[in-house]
Amino acid sequence: MIKLIMCLTRKSNLSREEFKDYWMHQHAPFFMQHAKTMGAKKYVQSHTIDSPLNEGFIASRGMLPEYDGVAEVWFDSEEALMQGMTSPEGEILGANLLKDEKNFIDHSKSTAFIVKEHTF
Repeated sequence: MIKLIMCLTRKSNLSREEFKDYWMHQHAPFFMQHAKTMGAKKYVQSHTIDSPLNEGFIASRGMLPEYDGVAEVWFDSEEALMQGMTSPEGEILGANLLKDEKNFIDHSKSTAFIVKEHTF
C-alpha cells in the first residue's frame, strides 16, 4: 500500500477557518463521491490547530511555517494510483479535483508526494 500526502497552504484571501470549512464540507464530499473512480482506499484530512506549540516547534528547530493541513490518500500500489489517474474517468476527475482545489489551496505554497509507511 502507498499513500499520497499533500501538505496544504490556504489561499491568502481565506482565513484558516474558511479554509477548513471548505475543505471539510465542499471538497471532501466531492472527493469521497468519486474516490472509487480514482482507486482511493482511504482519505484522511489533518487540520492544523492554532497552538503555541506549533510556534515553539518552528522556533526551536528553525523550521518553515506550518501548513494549514495535510491530506492523506491511500492506494493499493503506485500502479493502482496511475491507473486511476490515467483512465478516461480518472483524467476528468483529476481535472475537476484540481479546479475545486483552486478554490481554497495555494498550490505554489503546497506540496505533494508519494510515500510508503514503515511502522515501528
